[in-house]
Amino acid sequence: MVIVDQVDAIRLGGWRWAPGYEIFWMDMSARDEPLALIALVIRTAEHVVLVNCGPDPATLPPKPDADPVATRQHVLEVNQGEGLDEALAAAGTTVDEITHVIVTPFQTYALGNVLRFPNAQLCLSRKGWIDFHAPRWREHPHDTRAACIPDNVLIGLVTDAWPRVRLVEDEEIVPGVETFWTGAHHRASLAVKIRASVGTVIAGDAFMRIENITRRHPIGINESMDEALVAYDRIAREADILIPLYDPHVFDRHPGGRIA
Repeated sequence: MVIVDQVDAIRLGGWRWAPGYEIFWMDMSARDEPLALIALVIRTAEHVVLVNCGPDPATLPPKPDADPVATRQHVLEVNQGEGLDEALAAAGTTVDEITHVIVTPFQTYALGNVLRFPNAQLCLSRKGWIDFHAPRWREHPHDTRAACIPDNVLIGLVTDAWPRVRLVEDEEIVPGVETFWTGAHHRASLAVKIRASVGTVIAGDAFMRIENITRRHPIGINESMDEALVAYDRIAREADILIPLYDPHVFDRHPGGRIA
């Protein structure tokens, strides 16, 4: 069994607040809390795998401080040190060194920079890809096309980058790193399972806090309660360490972002 050499969490932005009931389904007593935009850098002897790559700075909304109306909204911010190049440098790598990028889900904040990796396989959910191109509903309240894959990114993926696009299901990405589909949050939501020295690490966007798993309390912003509970059962059964990809407390539990 292959064990990866190192796993680091990096922060690529975040939201000052999100409604508590977005984090915990229908829990009106849940506090509004911040969300972090977390990516993982996974190193093996031969590969450097990146889970999510953050938003294209050109697509970011105005900073809340610059727009009084936005202070009352759920607004993504990328602060100093959280840009892709800066965050990767802090983790000791660059876009050129990344060999695989795993995206979950298809949202501008997760894949806005996906075309910046000239040497990487671009690992996208096959189910999510099919749903994006052949959706059951052309108009969807949660998965609007522009918010999932911007036009410029889509054009790049299906033209110049297409030879490097890898549509993944439940499979090994590199030795020690696997993906499996969860759904629940979005059609393109994946869990990333990592065999590390500290045990099995599972990261994903279908849970925003550890308690979503431990209490079997789904996220509020979910597209399928059934998918969430099925995914949570599997994650709880297989994981030693949980990494919710929106939880700023990841950096409290793993100082400096070092997970393994």
